[in-house]
Amino acid sequence: MSAKEEFIEIYRANVHREGADALLDYLENKSDFFTSPASARYHGAYVGGLCEHSVNVYHCLREYLARERVQELYGVEAPDESVAVSALLHDLCKANTYVREHHAGPGEVYSYVKKDSFPMGHGEKSVYLIARFMKLEDEEALAIRWHMGAWDDAVRGGSHGLNEAMKLHRIVYELHAADMRATHIVEAGMA
Repeated sequence: MSAKEEFIEIYRANVHREGADALLDYLENKSDFFTSPASARYHGAYVGGLCEHSVNVYHCLREYLARERVQELYGVEAPDESVAVSALLHDLCKANTYVREHHAGPGEVYSYVKKDSFPMGHGEKSVYLIARFMKLEDEEALAIRWHMGAWDDAVRGGSHGLNEAMKLHRIVYELHAADMRATHIVEAGMA
């Protein structure tokens, strides 16, 4: 099964709120979400990397939250729909932002360059784009908004919003951790 097929299967099985079908239509027919890289030169810097990364984050988050110890000792719970929405769509901001450029020289040498025509911020932009189609629960919006953790520009600028969001909803931290596990463990082993 391709990453795109798996993404769509997970999405359709778990995301049932009003606007979900319109958002999936946007992803499939009005964006490059399924063919975009996840980054210009780091993880998933290849065709389809963004979709593959999103599926990896979903599995990392879901599998962690399913652990008995996590549920009993840490009291972390999240509905299946929230897990799917948060993980699958956390990097929606990257769709339609990477351009493949040819480099002069012998052979066919290409790389991706980020050209964001709507530079709203990283997590903020994902929340905004999702909200165009469907309502987010507070914990989903905060998790997506702050999924970059300490690498978020606002945090590096001195904002304490990340800490406040983590105090309110544990999934804020867990999505960030799942993103890091997917990037630095799962995908690093795929390279």
